[in-house]
Amino acid sequence: MTNIDEDGLVAGIELGGTKAIALVARGREVLAMERIPTTTPDATLAAIEDRLSAWQAEHGRVAAIGIASFGPVGLDRARPDYGHITSTPKPGWRQVDLVGRFAARFGVPIGFDTDVAGAALAEHRWGAGHGDGVLVYLTVGTGVGGGVLVDGEPVHGLIHPELGHLRVRRAPGDAFAGICPFHGDCLEGLVSGPAIAARAGRPGDRVGDGDPLWDEVVGEMAEAVAALMLTLSPQRILIGGGVFQARGWLFDRLRARAAELLGGYLAGIGAAELADIVVPPGLGAMAGPLGAVALAYRA
Repeated sequence: MTNIDEDGLVAGIELGGTKAIALVARGREVLAMERIPTTTPDATLAAIEDRLSAWQAEHGRVAAIGIASFGPVGLDRARPDYGHITSTPKPGWRQVDLVGRFAARFGVPIGFDTDVAGAALAEHRWGAGHGDGVLVYLTVGTGVGGGVLVDGEPVHGLIHPELGHLRVRRAPGDAFAGICPFHGDCLEGLVSGPAIAARAGRPGDRVGDGDPLWDEVVGEMAEAVAALMLTLSPQRILIGGGVFQARGWLFDRLRARAAELLGGYLAGIGAAELADIVVPPGLGAMAGPLGAVALAYRA
């Protein structure tokens, strides 16, 4: 791993299922940024390459590139699928080699991880998770994903955490089948933006704050939060993504329900203490793009 001083110019690519964000930065100072629709691999990646080349002509050569990608992705350097998107359900994107392509084009070190691990790194470096020994970053939007850091290092293991596909207990009588093509009613299949729209029969932004649907969303998210508190013992669980960012009032309800589920077992950890543990990302919507920048500095 190459450590690059934050005065060094780097590029970041946050590759999402519906849009990609490319940027160049020095530290957390963003010099240029552009959103690019995620369509086919060739069209999307060529557009990103062209944008990075144009920025290099304007700002100078970058020292490294960070790629924070939707997944699953290959992170084991000993396997042939390292640097690839692997078993994604997104049509056309299976086994796309991201690291190889950008390394060949630009000839610089490439930092690579999931988009949520990248966001966790940015929050640990510059945001609300600064200095935390165990940090969890969850995003609840088009999908649900989660990254885990221990002492500032992303947890990989066999592959990488897939917290969005945890199975959670359901409220009695809730018969919604879920929308995950792999698992049906896993967390992503229940509380992602598309899942909320499927439950409501209308777009999520048209679901009123008083709709009882939110009780189900809070209950299922609280099951996940309680499980993470018991298994990982994090000092911080950051929850980003469009679903929660647009409805900050969900946090108080989530903390209260998670405290009920924990039942006082974690000494001194109730709803009041969870108010300092389960919080929005400090970097807001920039956690993802700056996550790619953080990966570049790790190179």
